Amino acid sequence: MQPIDATGSDPTWIDYAEFGERFVAQAVTEQRIVSAVAGMAGRGVSIGPYSLGPAGLAGFLAEGKVGEPVVLRRDPHVVFQVTVPLSLSVKVLLGGQKLRLAAVVEIDLALHARTADPVLIVIDIPPITAADVSFVLRAQAIAASWEGLLGPLAGMVQNEVTKRVNAILSEPQARRGRVFDVEAIVAGTPSPHRDKAEFDWIDYGEFGHRFFEHIVTRERVFDVVRRMAGRPIEVGPLRTGPGKKATVQVRGSILEPELTEREADEVSFDLLLPVSLDITVDVLKSNRYRADVRVPLVLTARASDPLSIVIDVDPLDTADIQLEYKAEGMRAATLGALAGIKKQVVAQVASVVRKELGNASGRTIDVAARIGGSKTR
Repeated sequence: MQPIDATGSDPTWIDYAEFGERFVAQAVTEQRIVSAVAGMAGRGVSIGPYSLGPAGLAGFLAEGKVGEPVVLRRDPHVVFQVTVPLSLSVKVLLGGQKLRLAAVVEIDLALHARTADPVLIVIDIPPITAADVSFVLRAQAIAASWEGLLGPLAGMVQNEVTKRVNAILSEPQARRGRVFDVEAIVAGTPSPHRDKAEFDWIDYGEFGHRFFEHIVTRERVFDVVRRMAGRPIEVGPLRTGPGKKATVQVRGSILEPELTEREADEVSFDLLLPVSLDITVDVLKSNRYRADVRVPLVLTARASDPLSIVIDVDPLDTADIQLEYKAEGMRAATLGALAGIKKQVVAQVASVVRKELGNASGRTIDVAARIGGSKTR
C-alpha cells in the first residue's frame, strides 16, 4: 500500500459508511459478477428419462449445456440481475413414435453483493424457484396427440432445472468463487473464510470501519511515513549573540520515525520524529554541540472523496517540539551560546517537517485504482 501522486488540493472527507458503500460498488463490477457464476457455463445437464402423461404412457429425456451468464441490469445497492441460458435437446416417446424438440431455458438469478465479518464481500445468491426458470419449446407443427404433454413437460423441466441449478450454486467451489476476503487480497495471503457457507452480515458503515482497522495497519502506515528518515535539516550559517559575533551552523537529519497506535474512534497513530543535529558555534574558535530533537505528531487515517485513504496530520505546534543538547568540551559547555538560537533551530526543524508533510499526495492511497488493478481472488 504505497502513496500515490495526486493533486495538491485539500481532500473532501467522507464517512466510513459512504466509504464502505463506494468500495463495494467499485469492487463489484459486472466482470466480477459474471466470474462469480462463470463456473456454471459449459456444465452438462441431463434430465430424465421420466414418464409423462396419463399412466406414464409417454417418456422424455432432455440433454444440454449451460451457456454464458449475461448481466441484464444493475439495481441500486449492488444487486445484479443475471440470466443464465440453457439449451436443451428434448426427446419424447409416445406410442412408439418419437418427437424431437429444441428447448431454450433461461434461469434468472439475483446476485447481491453483501458485506460480512470480518472484511468480506460476498456475492449472495438466494436459491431459485421454478418461477425463475423460463421454458420455451422450438417446434413446428405438433400433432394434437402431443400437445397435452407439453404443459407437464415444461413443468417437469422447470422443476428439475431448479434443483440442479441450486445444487450447482451450493457446491463448495462455486461458493468459494463468490467470497472476496479484502484483508487477504491486500496482504496477498490465503483466506481462511472462503469455505464458509454461512456469514455474519454487517452493514456498509461497519464494513468501512473494519476496512480501516484491518487494512490501515501500523505497519502499512509506517511504510508511508518512514520515507522521512534521512531528510536533512540545515540552519545557517547565521550570526547571533552580542554584537553578532557568533556564527552558528546546524546540520542534521531526521532519524527512523516511531509510530504507535492510539485509542480512538478513528484509526489514528502517534508519530514521533527524532532528529539528530550537529551544531557548531564559532566564537573565536569552534564550539560543538550534539542536539536531540523530538517532534510529536498525530496521524489519522481518513476516507476521502471519491475513494481514497489519506493519512491526515494534525497541525504541528512548535511549542510541542523538544530540544535537548550536550556540549562537546568544557568551553562549549560554559559558552551558553545556544540559548539565543534555540527558537530558530526549532523553527527550522518544524519548517522541514511541515514541508515534508505539506503535500497530501505522499500520504494518499488511491483505493479505487487499487481495486481496478487487483485480482479477484
